[in-house]
Amino acid sequence: MDNERRAFVLGLLTGAGGLGMESACAASVEAGQEGAAPDPSLYIPKAHLVEDRTFLHDFMDEFAFVDLVTTAPTLRITHTPSVLDRAAGRYGTIFGHVAAQNLQQHTFDGAHTAIAVFKGPHGYISPSWYAKQDVVPTWNFAVVHASGKPRAVTGKDAALALLSRLIAKFERAVGGAYDFSKLPESYVAGLLPNIVPFQIEIEALEGKFKLGQERSEGDRQSILPHLQKQEYRERSLYDLTEAFYKNLPKRGA
Repeated sequence: MDNERRAFVLGLLTGAGGLGMESACAASVEAGQEGAAPDPSLYIPKAHLVEDRTFLHDFMDEFAFVDLVTTAPTLRITHTPSVLDRAAGRYGTIFGHVAAQNLQQHTFDGAHTAIAVFKGPHGYISPSWYAKQDVVPTWNFAVVHASGKPRAVTGKDAALALLSRLIAKFERAVGGAYDFSKLPESYVAGLLPNIVPFQIEIEALEGKFKLGQERSEGDRQSILPHLQKQEYRERSLYDLTEAFYKNLPKRGA
């Protein structure tokens, strides 16, 4: 494994005491993969390891707002929407963009390693929900880490194609009618210098799904009704936005 990737992974793991190497290797998304696999970027017990590539790609398509993590020249995380091309490269390729003022763009040179973190739903699990209750609470969640070396997408046509694909994906998701292609060319040309598009050919995929699947059938069936009817709910984007707007200073005040 190259020194740059080793330093990257060790940096991510610093302070996460006790992380073991019990998990199957990150890149092992299919049986019989050739070559030495890279170090994992997170601890995955065998019971929580998911390797099915189609399942992981489906998850990445659904939860496509990612945390893009790099460590050069310093640790940086950008939160950005992404689009996945499953057929580009061995494990697929991720496309997205950052602001032109974002210094993270300097890692988009094909030499620095990045990890895109795809996060799914999560929540507290009360021991009272289990059929057998002499256990401690836990937190269930699902996450996929996709790592590789980002490259800047250069050229006007390539940048426009990336933006068109990204916008179309999420317009379909929300049932919108916005058509990016109808914007005046001069207007779009003025916007392009404000972003740096990138692509990451995925070199390793790690799927951690900690959903209590290792527990007994009785426990698994017992928690499902509680997850459905539990009183605690995180605020929706609507609820958060509405509350935030109420606290904004009045314009002209």
